[in-house]
Amino acid sequence: MESHEINISPGVASDSLTLPSEIHLENMRQLTFGGDNAEAYWSFDSQKLVFQANNPQWGTGCDQIYWMQLDEDRSPSSTPPSQISSGLGRTTCAYFMPGDTSVVFASTHLADSLCPEVPPRGPNGEYVWPIYEGYDIFTADLDGQLLSRLTDFEGYDAEATLSPQGDKMVFTSMRSGDLELYTCDIDGSNVKQITTELGYDGGAFFSPDGNQLIWRASRPQSDEEIAHYQELLTNGLVEPIEMELFIANSDGTDARQLTDLGGANWAPYFHPDGQHILFSSNHHTGGFPFNIFMIDVNGEGLEQITFDSAFDSFPMFSPDGRSLAFSSNRNNGRTRSTNVFVAQWKN
Repeated sequence: MESHEINISPGVASDSLTLPSEIHLENMRQLTFGGDNAEAYWSFDSQKLVFQANNPQWGTGCDQIYWMQLDEDRSPSSTPPSQISSGLGRTTCAYFMPGDTSVVFASTHLADSLCPEVPPRGPNGEYVWPIYEGYDIFTADLDGQLLSRLTDFEGYDAEATLSPQGDKMVFTSMRSGDLELYTCDIDGSNVKQITTELGYDGGAFFSPDGNQLIWRASRPQSDEEIAHYQELLTNGLVEPIEMELFIANSDGTDARQLTDLGGANWAPYFHPDGQHILFSSNHHTGGFPFNIFMIDVNGEGLEQITFDSAFDSFPMFSPDGRSLAFSSNRNNGRTRSTNVFVAQWKN
C-alpha cells in the first residue's frame, strides 16, 4: 500500500494530516503509531475511545481490546494504551456500556486460548473475512475484569453496538444458520431477530434517536452466487467484496437498500443530524483506495469525505457531534500499518 508521507509533531493536532479536499475535517490528531488499529468507538461522554489492535510491540498475537483517554499523551514514545482483553483468543468490536466504566466486546477465548488461524486468500486471491464460531459477547470493566457473558450460542456472535440511549444492543449472529442481525437489552435478554434475507448482515449501528438501524449486507441473487456464499459460510468465511448499505426501523420493519454503488460499501455510521450516513467504500476504484463518503438517508447527495490514497474506514461521530474518529493508512511511512485518527467535524 502507498500512503502520504507527512512530517508532524507526533500526537499534536495538525491540519497537515488533513488533505486539501477534506473540507469537513480539521485539527486532525493521530492516536496510534504502528500495527493494525481499527474500529475505534467513543464513550458516551465523548472523552474516551475503545478499539481493537494487533501490535507486536504491545505483545499481541492477534486483535485485542484497548482503550484510551483523549486528553492523554498519544505519541510514538508514549506507553501503550490500557488493555482490556486478557490476551487469550481473539477479540473484536468493542463498544462502551452506559456509564463509560465497562465495555462490550466479542472474544474467542472460551473456545481456545490461542489466536485462531487466519484464513488464506481464495484460489484467485479473493479476500475473505473469518467468521469464527468461537466468538461470544462479553462485558468487562476498563481494568479487564470480565463482568458477564451475554451470549451462549454455539456459533458466531459478535459485532455488538449500543443505541445512543444505552438501552438496546444490536449484534450479528449465526444462530439461524445465516448471518443475521439481532437486537437485545443490554443484559443480553429479550433477543429479537431483525433481518431474515439470505446474505451477510453485519456492522449495524443505531440512529441518534435509537429508532433506526444502518448496516452492511451482501445479497447473493443468482444460483451461482448463492452456492458460493453458502459454501464459504460452511467454512466459516465471508467474501466482503460486494456489499451495500441497508436501513430499517430498529425493530426490522421498513427495511430498504440505501446504496446501489457496487463494490464494497461498509462501516456505516449516522451523522449527528440523523439525516446522513458516513461509510467506507471502494465503489469509485473497484479495489484500493477505500475512502469515506456521506449520503443522505434517501440514498441521494453522495459526497466524498476523505481522499487518502489507500484506506480510510470505520468513521464514528463522538456523541457530542463535534469529532470524527476513523482508521487510516495515512502517515504510516509507506508501511501497512493502520492507525486511529480523530478530527474535528466541519459542516
